[in-house]
Amino acid sequence: MPTPHPSRLLITGARLLHPENGELTDASWLEVADGRIAAHGTGRPPAAPEDVPVLAAGGATVMPGLVDAHVHILLTSFDRTESASWTPGYATVRALGEAERMLRRGFTTVRDVGGADHGMARAIDEGLVLGPRLIHGGKALSQTGGHGDIRPLGDDTAPCCQSRPSFARVADGVDAVRAAARDEFRKGAAHLKMLIGGGVASPHDEVSAVQYTDEEIRAAVTEAENHNRYVTVHAYHPRSVNLALRAGVRCVEHGNLLDDDTLRLLLEHDAYLVPTLVTYDQMARFGKQAGMPEQTYRKIADVREAGLAALERAHRAGVNLVFGSDLLGPLQSAQLEEFSLRAQVQPPADILRAATTTAARLLRMEGQIGTLVVGAHADLLVVDGDPLDDIHVLTRPEQHLRHVIKAGTVI
Repeated sequence: MPTPHPSRLLITGARLLHPENGELTDASWLEVADGRIAAHGTGRPPAAPEDVPVLAAGGATVMPGLVDAHVHILLTSFDRTESASWTPGYATVRALGEAERMLRRGFTTVRDVGGADHGMARAIDEGLVLGPRLIHGGKALSQTGGHGDIRPLGDDTAPCCQSRPSFARVADGVDAVRAAARDEFRKGAAHLKMLIGGGVASPHDEVSAVQYTDEEIRAAVTEAENHNRYVTVHAYHPRSVNLALRAGVRCVEHGNLLDDDTLRLLLEHDAYLVPTLVTYDQMARFGKQAGMPEQTYRKIADVREAGLAALERAHRAGVNLVFGSDLLGPLQSAQLEEFSLRAQVQPPADILRAATTTAARLLRMEGQIGTLVVGAHADLLVVDGDPLDDIHVLTRPEQHLRHVIKAGTVI
């Protein structure tokens, strides 16, 4: 059982990394009270009462915990036949085990965009298990035959009743989309994901396919706005991405094949883009041995090389970019490698903002996570080295990550 949160903590001898402006201070201290950042400054730290734990950083960097805005903690296997036999309890235990591993890599907040539910988030919040802050969207919405409809081609039965843990649910037509959106929001979803284009991991569609109509997307956007939530979409091709942006969605996942109109629409709507480069890299390198189906493996080339170029174009255009990994099954251990891939086209400070302050804005948690401002959650990393100088400080936790702190608790 995790230990209770301490009421206070004092960190001394630290360099504080502020991602908002890319500033790294010297000889600083930071004080935590009741799971929040209470104060920080340079020079001599305040005197701590005897019962307040003191963490001597010894010149290490203290920075906000990382945010991964595209995870699927429920999808812990590529073997659909085997996972179909899992009970909800077994699937949940596996998912929460993966969540703990994400926390220990330095991700103190994750946004699950298909699969995680309110029970998983509650278990973490109540300290029943270790894990990052879990911002979940419930099940993604898929049309019949879409990215989330994984029935075999010979299966003529209706989609499942949606009562089992699953990545997605099928909803066709405006009325069904409205009902499904309302149901996910009823169950506590912080956002709604729509699968509006083909995918790499779905065996029966093309990456360039357009899924869902303008009317269905707008219905979901209206429901999200009515619930003070937002819609994010899975899409690669500009045919689907641009349709969604015109319909008012707030965020695009992937976007590897974006065009000039996509960049214009992202900027015009102040929307967010969550590239997920590492999943294609890992699937291309290890997918077959991890059990990926052949029809999925063949589609990787369509998006892998284009993804890096799309990220570079979006970065140069000034698009709101957010860190995401989208790794599935046994490949999730490569989560930190997304930093290395982005470093090919982005400077470290911008990559860090994507995994901290910009991610916080997307999650509507600015000032709460991804920052060292007073009043924010005390979700912190203590690392040896300067990530602003070398982003690989974050990709080698066995060498550089001293401590992960969540809500003031040293994990």
